[in-house]
Amino acid sequence: MSIFNVELKKVVDDSYDIEIGFELQQKLITDLKNGLVGNLKKFAVITDSIVKELYAEKICHLLQEAGYTADIFVFEAGETNKTRKTKELIEDAMLEKGYRRDCCILAIGGGVVTDLAGFVAGTFGRGVPFINYATTLLAAADASVGGKTAVDTPLATNLIGLFNQPQKVYLDIATWKTLPERQIASGLAETIKHACLANREFFEYLNEHMEEIFTIDREACEHIAEENCRVKYEVVMKDERESGLREVLNLGHTVGRAIETVSEYQLLHGEALAIGMVAEAKLALRMGYVTEQEKDAVIELLQKAKLPTAIPTYIDREALVKKLYTDKKVKNGKLRFVIQKGIGSVVEFEKGVFATPIDEAVAREIIMEM
Repeated sequence: MSIFNVELKKVVDDSYDIEIGFELQQKLITDLKNGLVGNLKKFAVITDSIVKELYAEKICHLLQEAGYTADIFVFEAGETNKTRKTKELIEDAMLEKGYRRDCCILAIGGGVVTDLAGFVAGTFGRGVPFINYATTLLAAADASVGGKTAVDTPLATNLIGLFNQPQKVYLDIATWKTLPERQIASGLAETIKHACLANREFFEYLNEHMEEIFTIDREACEHIAEENCRVKYEVVMKDERESGLREVLNLGHTVGRAIETVSEYQLLHGEALAIGMVAEAKLALRMGYVTEQEKDAVIELLQKAKLPTAIPTYIDREALVKKLYTDKKVKNGKLRFVIQKGIGSVVEFEKGVFATPIDEAVAREIIMEM
């Protein structure tokens, strides 16, 4: 018997830029001409049925006018279509159009698009580069920063995917002007979550500037986009693969993701997250980590952002409790929650541990109260 050692030690630099601004389509073309993805000339533009006419077709034409080969691959908008089946259909369409490893994927849209397209990029031809062009506040706040890509399954959201970093992210705030108010609110849920877990001053800023955000005031929106990036960067830089610290970004998600799935996606992600944040603020109050006033302040800010703070009557509470066990933080069959500490911090239960086991009975009590 013999052993042959395959030594594959390597250092990988996955650094990338996030550009925040207004009307960034032409800047994207300029960056490509300046070598953003090297000498690649073929671009698979992945988008959804809503964003296709709003932005993707224009960007595809700009690519073609610049001398690149570009084709649009569209799927029906909505979380219900962020599935393995949709991924398969896009991959087959790309193959049929002659796309191979000599291409780059350009994701144009919100979080569903960037999650799905990033996953396609990670597996197509065993990996091709991709760029995110985010067109929603939710994508700017969460989905297009950090390298998490995934699809949903009937059991729960985001259980199948990979970590895959883009070449660059564009946060085009001008695109927020075409968003329905409900979508702006949904993106604000992730923004408020960032303030709750990392920056009390940001929490107060949101309280004071909510009206400007809804009217897409340039200064206010650029500030929240930058702050969202800063919070995520400081966490992701220290824990890219979610081995400890990155769990803090799941504040509110244990209950929120479960509600999103049990509602059969009648609730947008941010709406479900807002309810989850209220549940976990109530849990933090019970555990002594927030005061009654701080818990109320979180609820009031969510309401100011036009988000729901109670579980809808059509949600089966027992089904919701059972669905909590599909959360990625569950270990050894135990529910685990990230817990807010005051406003602007989370509890570190021991060095590098940011989630704690919670008895199902306690979780059920809080859910029944809501």
